[in-house]
Amino acid sequence: MSLLAIRNLSVTFATRHGSFKVVDGVDLNVEPNEVVAIVGESGSGKSVAMLAVMGLLPHTATVTADRLTFEDYDLRRLSDRERRAIIGRDIAMIFQEPMSSLNPCFTAGFQIAEVLRTHLGMDRAARKRRVAELLAEVGITDPERRAHSFPHQLSGGMSQRVMIAMALACRPKLLIADEPTTALDVTVQKQILRLIRALQERHGTSVLFVSHDLGVVAQICDRVSVLYMGKVVEQGGTADILQNPRHPYTRALLAANPRYDRPDTGLEPTPPEVLAALRAEIAAFDAGGSVGEARDG
Repeated sequence: MSLLAIRNLSVTFATRHGSFKVVDGVDLNVEPNEVVAIVGESGSGKSVAMLAVMGLLPHTATVTADRLTFEDYDLRRLSDRERRAIIGRDIAMIFQEPMSSLNPCFTAGFQIAEVLRTHLGMDRAARKRRVAELLAEVGITDPERRAHSFPHQLSGGMSQRVMIAMALACRPKLLIADEPTTALDVTVQKQILRLIRALQERHGTSVLFVSHDLGVVAQICDRVSVLYMGKVVEQGGTADILQNPRHPYTRALLAANPRYDRPDTGLEPTPPEVLAALRAEIAAFDAGGSVGEARDG
């Protein structure tokens, strides 16, 4: 049985121009102790799909799915109270921008401790000890002192480590990492990727890794699903997808990565068939249709 099973997930937003379908019929499975990537360019629907799983989309969004289950829970039918009991405890998320995701009014330690208090009911002394343990586990030196730091006193890398510590506080079964290295420099990015993989292997947590960078995905993920304009266009083992891409959009993503082993090779242009499909969808939407309708037609 899959830890997370998604069938025909769609997300539509109400706009002043009508309905706009951002996620269109996504199917995805995550097995226990597995790292799965969702890749695609900005605007392809990756983050929206994950926010739909978390139940964090605004009221303007309409979410439908034939199946949306986590273990024995049907996420479509949970009440707000039941969902809040799962989110943060069994399913946790690392957001894109740590500097804006952390509350600037509270210390790093307080924000981690709130997760422990809410979901595990720890007393104050136990929370203090656990916060120090978590900060040390994610590689922050002098964790007792850093627990009293406010977000503006932390570097980008430290802030991301605090976000990871917060997400892992309750030892979740599923960790959703939404572009966790986007705002970081290359050196820190590599450290964060190693940290996520090491913690995943140590605790057996499944990871759903959202990224636009296939180079990053190659370092950490077991399987890959490629998302293009709200649809999964290709999925399979990471090595197979990277070495033998079948869909033109996947090939375009790979071609967009500079080859450091061949500096004389320039970036390849986007394949004509991808540009043609994109133009058709934009024209259909401007004419009053939805993106999903243009594809289906």
